[in-house]
Amino acid sequence: MICTLGVEPQVVTITLDRLLAEGAPVDEVVAVHTDSDGVREALAVLKEEFSGPVYPGVMLRAVPVTAPGGPVADFRGEDELRGLLRALYTEIRRARQQGRIVHLCVSGGRKVMGIMAMVVAQLLFGSEDRAWHLVTEGWRPGAERRLHLPPGEKVWLVPVPVLRWSEAATLMRTVAELDDPAAVVEWYEKLSREARERRKGEFIRRWLTPAEREVVRLACKGLDNAAIARALFKGEQTVANQLGAVYEKLREWLGYPEGNVDRSRLIAEFAPYFVFTEEEG
Repeated sequence: MICTLGVEPQVVTITLDRLLAEGAPVDEVVAVHTDSDGVREALAVLKEEFSGPVYPGVMLRAVPVTAPGGPVADFRGEDELRGLLRALYTEIRRARQQGRIVHLCVSGGRKVMGIMAMVVAQLLFGSEDRAWHLVTEGWRPGAERRLHLPPGEKVWLVPVPVLRWSEAATLMRTVAELDDPAAVVEWYEKLSREARERRKGEFIRRWLTPAEREVVRLACKGLDNAAIARALFKGEQTVANQLGAVYEKLREWLGYPEGNVDRSRLIAEFAPYFVFTEEEG
């Protein structure tokens, strides 16, 4: 998780709590921050919270924005903005190079920090990376500091659409024809879904052997190894070995993600694909 940090440390902890509750495998929080008394205080609060038992296995890393004159206290000129852009670009690029899924929180700090973070997301984001805006009815900036909200409080992580520049040419042609920005976003999301489905088809057709494809198809229908073996007149151990080989190929295809690449991940990725292709066929 990469976040912009201002004087309200709650933005970071409440966002992280929500991501963890939704099953996101976050093991590092990178806080990009300026250098002022209020921000230093917020950072100290976060460091104390992350050093305790609340977030086992999650590391906090603070990244100060710097300019030629030293740490940036606020954004008053081009040098400070270039320093902000450099800090955000470096951290998101590093996460992408490491094969991590990026969860970018743009709710903290100065507004320009969120704006610049979205610019970098447009440059670097992959299809699985997400940008989030925190909305909650149980806490407001400047209110009593509560690092964690109790059950029942209304909290939303609103996904912010990221129109990646890698599709800029196609996007610009479409924007020229559409007057409604919501229609542009809807079109872009449809395009992204179609691109993901094409990639899945390429994985099934080009990465897997015919025997592995048939095993995957039946696994995605919900059959266990014994049922697959009976359907294909194979030994159960042969099916297990073929699925093991598929998991390794899937791990590489996904860019070596954190966490297990197993039957549940295989089904989550490809069950909709097989339903769609069988309906078409």
